[in-house]
Amino acid sequence: MNIRNKVRTGTLFLFILLLLTAGLGIFYVVKIKLLSQNILKDNYESLEYCHAMQKSLLLMTTDLGAGLNEFLKNLELQEGNITEAGEKEATMSVRAGYEFVSKSGKLDLNELRMIGDDLNRIIRINLDAINSKSLATNEQAKEAVTILSVMATLVLIIGLVFTVNFPSLITIPIGKLKLAVGEISKKNYSHRVHLNTGDEFTELAQTFNSLAERLEMYEHSNLNQLMFEKSRAESVINSLKDASIGIESSGKVLFANKQSLALLNMTASEIVGKDAESIASTNDLFRYVYRDAGSAPYKIVNEGKENYFITERYPVAIDDKEIGYVIALKNITSFQEKDTAKTNFLATISHELKTPLGSADLGLKLLANTKTGELNDMQREIVHDLQLSNARLLKLVSELLDMSQAETGNINLNMTEVDLGDVIDEVTATLRQQASEKEINIVSQIEESIPVALADKEKASWVIINLISNSIRYSPEKSEIVVSAQREGDSGVSVSVIDNGPGIPFQYRDKIFRRFFKVPEKAGQHKGTGLGLSISKEFVEAMGGTIEFEPSSSGGSHFKVIFRSGQKGQHQSNS
Repeated sequence: MNIRNKVRTGTLFLFILLLLTAGLGIFYVVKIKLLSQNILKDNYESLEYCHAMQKSLLLMTTDLGAGLNEFLKNLELQEGNITEAGEKEATMSVRAGYEFVSKSGKLDLNELRMIGDDLNRIIRINLDAINSKSLATNEQAKEAVTILSVMATLVLIIGLVFTVNFPSLITIPIGKLKLAVGEISKKNYSHRVHLNTGDEFTELAQTFNSLAERLEMYEHSNLNQLMFEKSRAESVINSLKDASIGIESSGKVLFANKQSLALLNMTASEIVGKDAESIASTNDLFRYVYRDAGSAPYKIVNEGKENYFITERYPVAIDDKEIGYVIALKNITSFQEKDTAKTNFLATISHELKTPLGSADLGLKLLANTKTGELNDMQREIVHDLQLSNARLLKLVSELLDMSQAETGNINLNMTEVDLGDVIDEVTATLRQQASEKEINIVSQIEESIPVALADKEKASWVIINLISNSIRYSPEKSEIVVSAQREGDSGVSVSVIDNGPGIPFQYRDKIFRRFFKVPEKAGQHKGTGLGLSISKEFVEAMGGTIEFEPSSSGGSHFKVIFRSGQKGQHQSNS
């Protein structure tokens, strides 16, 4: 808001206060006037009609016909001006008396006396109404005086405060600028004006500070000092370990250190001071790091050696205003090599362990077989525990091999059109014996005419088996697991596994697909390796699908695997 608008707003504010006060005054004056007019119209006219009818009653004693005519004229006026409670009944009684006298054609003093009593009742009703309305009008007048007094006091106080403080919006900035000009005249170029009024004074202060900054720079610098600073800046840039490229907000390249020039295979004169878009059109690596590079690692072959990099951007700002950014190419080759070595090590160890573990499993089965000799109860229990431990080790080794395969990107897929209904039938048939040990019922719900899925049948079966096995492991006895397949949008088909187990706490739901992550378990629950869901995610994503967790309405777990749909055939469900 500029100064003109501030002054205009202040004046408008005072004008609104005045209008508000005047409006309230007019409102109460009009209100009291209307109350007075209502008294005159509603009540005084009724009094006049009643007095006229009383005179007509006297006239009837001497001239019955003329008295009746005059009485009827005022009675009709009174009937059109009934405004108070009880007035209508009294007026109807007067009408009845008049009709009686008019039809009889004779003077009946007793009837005239009754009519007079009714007229007195109407007069009393209207007098009482006048009295109550007069009191209400007085109360309104008192209220108006009070409110207008309070309003006038508030307007006076606000006006005084506004009058005292508003000029300071202009005088204080002028005083600061006057002081700053005096300091500059004394060659105190370090003095700055700090104004944040949001108007022309702020712009003037910024211009003044810029002028003072330049005067200070010219005062304390010379050509040798500038050259020294330039050389020092270049040394700092070239000493950076990471390849770095500076680009200003307009798109011009400000600097590129030696490491980045070596990677780009360019000289400083070919890149510094040039437009980044024009360089991107001629250099593939620069185009990638400038436009397309995300957070994923990428490979650069430099001097015949493969190196892995990630790109990071650092904004550069002055006074909270971004003037450009620095692109840093971080070399992560050593970390990548260690990660590859770790993966190879796990794969080798897992492969080497699988054979002796398989032999041990066979030996334990032979020991448990009665053909090799009878075991006592304690020996059978020991062999049974060893078989369970050996099975867990075999499962862990298999999962480590699958994880190593996924990490190296060497997942061998045989993508075909798979009938997920048949896969679910095969998987549930395989796992029913395991489920029956806990009396768990596995229910298959296959939607009619769902499309086939584009997937590797072996990997898809492995994923579904892993999800159902987890549900069996954690579901309570005599519960139910629902395995369903249905159409997912226009180009997908999904498999859902829903159980009634303990579920997954909210704080762990973002971590369950990480390697080796295990939800803290209660005593007595089976402990897994923390690899099954991670490997399932790798397999599903390699097939172009997604796997997700959704809270179950029953309180358990709900995992959904979405595959791409194929082009041929549809499953005809009989479930």
